[in-house]
Order: sequence, then C-alpha cells, then structure tokens
Amino acid sequence: MKRRDFIKTTGIGGASLVMTSGVKLPLLQDKISTLSINPSPLFELSPWLYMQFMEPLGVTDSSVEAAWDHSTDKWREDVVQVTSDLAPGMIRWGGIFSSYYRWREAVGPRENRKPIYNIAWNGMETNQVGTAEFVDFCSKVGADPLMSVNFESDGNARWAFTKKGDIRSANSKEAAEWVDYCNNPSNKERIKNGFKNPLPIKIWQIGNETSYGRDKFDNATAAKKTLEFAKTMKSVDPSIKIIGWGDSGWANQMIDIAGESIDYIAFHHMFDPGQKLEKSPLRDNAYRSDPAAAWEILMNAFKIHENKITGIRNEVSSSGMPLALTECHYAIPGRNRCEVLSSWAAGVSYARMMNLHERNGDLLKIATLADFCGTRWQVNAIMIPVPTGKAFMMPVAKIMALYRKHTGKEYLEVSGVPESLDITASRTGNTIYLHVVNTSRIRPAETNIKINNLIIKSAKAFELSADPEFEILSSANDPLIPKEKVLNVNENVIFPPASVTAVELTVA
Repeated sequence: MKRRDFIKTTGIGGASLVMTSGVKLPLLQDKISTLSINPSPLFELSPWLYMQFMEPLGVTDSSVEAAWDHSTDKWREDVVQVTSDLAPGMIRWGGIFSSYYRWREAVGPRENRKPIYNIAWNGMETNQVGTAEFVDFCSKVGADPLMSVNFESDGNARWAFTKKGDIRSANSKEAAEWVDYCNNPSNKERIKNGFKNPLPIKIWQIGNETSYGRDKFDNATAAKKTLEFAKTMKSVDPSIKIIGWGDSGWANQMIDIAGESIDYIAFHHMFDPGQKLEKSPLRDNAYRSDPAAAWEILMNAFKIHENKITGIRNEVSSSGMPLALTECHYAIPGRNRCEVLSSWAAGVSYARMMNLHERNGDLLKIATLADFCGTRWQVNAIMIPVPTGKAFMMPVAKIMALYRKHTGKEYLEVSGVPESLDITASRTGNTIYLHVVNTSRIRPAETNIKINNLIIKSAKAFELSADPEFEILSSANDPLIPKEKVLNVNENVIFPPASVTAVELTVA
C-alpha cells in the first residue's frame, strides 16, 4: 500500500468499515470474540510508569537551555503547559551529564553560577537551571523529581577531568550534602540561597550507566561504592529511596553487596528494531517509500523490549527487588534520530511497549519511553521549536499522556483478546480501564466486552487514530487529539485500524 492510500474510518461503535483506495475492507477476524476481564486486582500499577527524563544535551539537542527563558529567568510557559498536559508522574534529572555534574555550581545567586563544559554532548551549559529550578518545574507540572548523582564519574576518567584539568568527579560526601541541601528543613546553605522551605527530592539514582563502555568500575567495585553512597546519603535522610545500577548482568552482585541499602535496580534500553536487517525501512527516511514494511517491524518491536525486561526480571526474581527503567526509547539511525519517530506508526508501536510495561508492573515501578524535551531529536516526548514556535507533543508523548490520564491503580487480567488487538486492563474502584492497541494497519477489529461477575453500567472511549504515515511536525493541524465517545454497553466495540484507545467502564 502506497503512502497516499489514506485510511478512513467512522470510529468506535456501529458497523464501522475501513476505506482504502475506494475498496471496503471487512473486519480482520471472521468470528467476534468476547474479551473477558477478571475484576480481581493482581498488583498495583505505579504512577511512575509514565515518567520523563530530562538531561542537558549541549549542542546536540539543547533540551534544558531551550526550555528555559533566559530573558525572564523562568521556564517557558508553552513548555510548562504542554508538560502539564503530558502529566508525567516523575521527571528524572541526569543521564551521562550526571557523571560530571557538580551540583553546587548550579545553586545560589545566578550571577555567581559557573558555566560548565558539557563533556559528552559538547557546548557550554549556563547552569541557570539547577536544583531549585528543576524541583520548581516538577512542582508546576505535578511530577515527582528523581535526581541522579555524580557517582565518582562512574569510574570513567573521561568524565572525571576536562582537558583543561577541571575536576568533575564527585564522591559520596558531595552526594549526601546534596540530599541534605534539598531535604533538611534546617539546611543553612539552602536557606542562605533564599529557599527557606526544603526542595524535597525523595528518589535518587546513583550514577547513570555504570556498566556501559570499557572505562568504568567493574561490577564488584560499583556495588561496593553504591553501598557506600547509599549509606552516606541515607545517613542524612533515611526516608529517601535509592536506585542502584543493575544492567548488563550486574543486578545479582549489586543486590548481594548493596541490596540492604538500595530500593530499586536500574536498567536502560535504547534499541533499533530493524538493526538486523541489511536494508531496514526504518533508517533515514526509507519508511516513507515502504510504510507497510516499516509498520510490520514497528508492531513487532515490543518483542525485543520484552526480551530485555524478561532478562532483568529473571535476575532479580529471587530478591523481588523493584525495577527502574530510567531511560528507554528507540535508537534508529538517521538524521535527527530519526524521522520515523514523528509518525503515528511509531506512536502505535510505543503503545505496545506501554502495555508491556503495565504487564510487568508487579516489578517494574519506574519507566519511560522517551527523552523528555529538545529542539530536534525525534526520541523526545516534547519538541521545542527554536528560535520561535510553540512546543508540542511527539507521538510517543500522545501515548504516554493518554495512558497517564486513563489508567487504574490496580492491574487486571484479560483473556479472549482478538489476534490483532493488544489489550491491558486496570481498575480504580468501580471504574475499569482498558488500553487497546489495534496492531492492524488497514483493518478495524471488533470485540464484545465482558467483566466477570459484574455489570457494565456505562462506557466511554478516548480514541487516538490517524493515517499511520501522518507525521507530527508542529503544534498546528494535529489530528491526534483524543476523541471522547460514549459507547453502547449492549453492542460490540469496533476499534479503527492503527488506533490506540483508552476505554473506561463503570461497573456495578
């Protein structure tokens, strides 16, 4: 099917048919299945499954500097507004940047703050955005802050010193002083800087990607130092929660050595689902000439992610240590990392990964699917046009916002799911939520919904659907606004092709 063979549908409910090039296509399945929902909760879903990750990225993608209005010394209003709509449960500060970040350089009077060279991403950071500004942003958008501390530069000499000889490594004492600065009501340094009340940060990650690369701590050294950091940090505030690094087969030893003092095991996953293909239709702009092949790869990409999560689950199974996926997104070669991620097809594939996160929500308590914001990288949740223009959500953000606003507190089991649909369920009180992904690019799917031992009193849906090839390029003319629809509880429900829908069922 070529690029301009548009897909049209009448929407959810009724005898909906898909039109493509003037030809009517029937429903995908011959027999209408019954989706059965068990209303007994299996486990709690964390609000932190819908987190975002903010990192100063220098000249590569000026995420923080672009979001800050230097003319008024405050966050850009359009960034605050769109982030409030995104509604992340948590925002993380750090990444590679934390490996050479000295927090005191970005607190206190603005005229005294020291600009720093961004070693990994090149360029200079003004440090006009520091601890207080980050916590303020989180407060404005209703997110819990997660801070990554400088873990002796993760043992990497490249991060520990600049070429000019500036020392960038920081020890456990500096990390503990940061915790005290934020959380101690009587901290004199913070009060002197004009903040009488604490800047509360209750979740802290030690380091970033300690097992990645050749120049780093080994597993045992990292675990012992993690224990030292955790104990030192908790000595000033025992209530904080600590995330230790456990990727690349490090989880077991990290838990054996530092498990008494850490609360989560971190891992990351950035991957290209078409990497093994000699000519992947995802790379560069090839997806535009073969959207059907690109769709097929994207719809199956969750399997690669599932293998990653299953592996880390197996490592922590004996301890039951909760997991924190503090960085995750596609990493597809191409200009601006990469244009296919602006397409709705990518958004639908991210919904499959979002469902996967929910299915693993018994252990997975912190997770993301995007870098938070920036000026050009397509892996961002929010794009910030520069030098002018209004910030807008990318397809992955559309998914995360939909799920965040229409998700229950407790995960439920579903059965009888039609082949083309990917469905998860959750519950809060008398409201049951479904997240429904139609993985068919061209055909709708129909199902009857049943809740065991309960009666559905009312139902409504919030649908995101578009031509899979539609690309979000600006805040204007965006069709990906959730369409709210009332459903007839006595009729089957039809889900359009290439759609992601949140269904809310009120039960008795």
